[in-house]
Amino acid sequence: MTQTLTEATGTDPAANLSGAVETVASHLHPVASYVLADHPVPTGREEVWRFTPLKRLRGGLEGQPSTDHLGWTYDAPAGVTVSDLTTAEAVALGGVAPVDRPAALAVEHAGGAVLVDVAADTLLERPLVVHLSGSSVDDQVWGHVVVRIGAGAEATVVFEHTGSARYTATTQVLVGDNARLDLASLQLWEDDAVHAAQVGFRIGRDARVRSFQASLGGDLVRMVETAEYDGPGGELEMYGLYFVDAGQHIEHRLFVDHNAPRTQSLVDYRGALQGQGAHSVWIGDVLIRKEAEGIKTYESNRNLVLTDGCRADSVPNLEIETGEIEGAGHASTTGRFDDEQLFYLGSRGIPEDLARRLVVHGFFADIIRRLGVPEIQTRLLAAVETELAATVGLPPAESREAVA
Repeated sequence: MTQTLTEATGTDPAANLSGAVETVASHLHPVASYVLADHPVPTGREEVWRFTPLKRLRGGLEGQPSTDHLGWTYDAPAGVTVSDLTTAEAVALGGVAPVDRPAALAVEHAGGAVLVDVAADTLLERPLVVHLSGSSVDDQVWGHVVVRIGAGAEATVVFEHTGSARYTATTQVLVGDNARLDLASLQLWEDDAVHAAQVGFRIGRDARVRSFQASLGGDLVRMVETAEYDGPGGELEMYGLYFVDAGQHIEHRLFVDHNAPRTQSLVDYRGALQGQGAHSVWIGDVLIRKEAEGIKTYESNRNLVLTDGCRADSVPNLEIETGEIEGAGHASTTGRFDDEQLFYLGSRGIPEDLARRLVVHGFFADIIRRLGVPEIQTRLLAAVETELAATVGLPPAESREAVA
């Protein structure tokens, strides 16, 4: 039987399960909370919702509990256990609470959580790749996942989403002291899918986390990533790519909370857009608290517009409460093909279509290489090639090897 968070705990969630943390007042990052009432239905006028076409979420803001789930397949390497948790057990583990209504609904309606657990001091011999697939957009599906990496462990975890679904999910990521985690989330949906999700990181003392997001499918994808530190010395790298086609809306929102001294963060997201009505949104926000002395942070977003009729919204933000930092900066660019690059390649005898393909591959290749999982890297490059076929056509057989 599906239980609400209140029923599962037998207590008033507002009293002890809010998950709220002290924060400065800001319209950019609502206070995190597991309590659904703390996340009213948005109107679209709120800063964190003004870019999102709410009607296209199709039930992701007011849905009901469901027993439907995405298909899960995986081959767990030694040192990994996958088990079920009740909602109360998942919340009790801690981590970043939901920062918006879809994430809170996912916790409330998923009927429990899946725990992916890597034992302390474990070095995984190979990546854990979890395939999640949907078959229909008729029903709303909720998901709640907890990834826990024990102290001193090292792991690579990949979540790959394919098929058709209306999927709303929350993922709590708990990284122990001195641990290392590479976590990738791939949104490779069919064109009718709707995906709204939050991934929240809590990074232990002297731990290192690399996050990788790739969104190349779906009608609407809205990914929220948040991060906070559980002690000094933590390092975070957040990489992402998105390729937006005609009529698609792909939105990535990031919030890094430097709440501990001597922590670091680096954000690098890149996107390409093509086709009438293609819309990308990237919002980056870094909060440097008073106690976060000696931190270093930089965030960057670059967008490549391939055709007319596209729109790319890119808004980097820094909120700084102390001047005792090592460095902080941000950058954002949006533009078309570099004519000088195309001219250079053309002067070397490379046809224009192949030159355009090479420029886009070069634009994404540096990000894709950082994933460090060869079979996934190959699939992502192939997915980029498929997207490019819509605007520059398929490459001739003799040129495909050169592009790869």
